[in-house]
Amino acid sequence: MANIGPTLETDRLILRPPRAEDFPFMCTMMADEETARFIGGVMEPPVVWRSLCALAGAWTIRGYSMFSVIEKSTGDWLGRVGPWQPEGWPGTEIAYGLTRTAHGKGYAFEAVSASIDYAVDILGWDEIIHCIDKKNAPSLRLADKLGARWLREAQAPAPYSDMYWQVYGQSADEWRARRGG
Repeated sequence: MANIGPTLETDRLILRPPRAEDFPFMCTMMADEETARFIGGVMEPPVVWRSLCALAGAWTIRGYSMFSVIEKSTGDWLGRVGPWQPEGWPGTEIAYGLTRTAHGKGYAFEAVSASIDYAVDILGWDEIIHCIDKKNAPSLRLADKLGARWLREAQAPAPYSDMYWQVYGQSADEWRARRGG
């Protein structure tokens, strides 16, 4: 199947639109309670399938979506990162969720940075946000490392409307100044 969106490359990663072949890896990630805790919770395979299809379908409906993150050296699927703005979302988000095996290696920073570049330079987004649970310390540290600042609190849309997020973000101009371009 042909990609329905672009492929981005960093020093260590390939970011490409999700494919059906990602399903078993996404199932493993979403079955891991620690990893899934802040990205929708543990999901059974049928729910993961619908989530994967929502990611792929957003490329068609919105023209952008999260990328599957692939480690160049091994070909391993590491998670999903990228532009995300379903109906009712509190802004133009670069969202991220990586497998536990990818934690602590700088992959999230690398993939999110490439995704922000894409959103700012190609999609023309003026603001980049990250919706973070206040208990998600690693995600809060990543937002800080990216130069994001606390903007507001936001209620998640259905079916997660019982959740509230801390919204961190920055303008496209702030991001450009930070990256030196």
